[in-house]
Amino acid sequence: MFTPKYPPNDTAPAPTVIQPQTAPAPAQSHVPVPVAPPAPASNRPTIQLTPGSTLALVAGGGAAVLVVGTVLVSMLLAVAVTGVSVAVVAIVLRLLVKDLHRER
Repeated sequence: MFTPKYPPNDTAPAPTVIQPQTAPAPAQSHVPVPVAPPAPASNRPTIQLTPGSTLALVAGGGAAVLVVGTVLVSMLLAVAVTGVSVAVVAIVLRLLVKDLHRER
């Protein structure tokens, strides 16, 4: 019941590959093409920061920090407001239940 069932072995013969007949190429001299050596690490282009690009980079970073801070503060404020509203609802329900028990 739990023994694996394998498919039967393939009995088809292996395919044969027929190579097309090509005419012999005329005698050619194979001269290796010279390959340029890789450039040393010291010749890599470096990033040049101009005063304008530095100012743009600092302004972009500052804007990103302000946006992330605003999002985090607004999320914290939403949690605080939700907590306060749940506490107010709990107090109102407690008072209503207390009044129901007092009337009996």
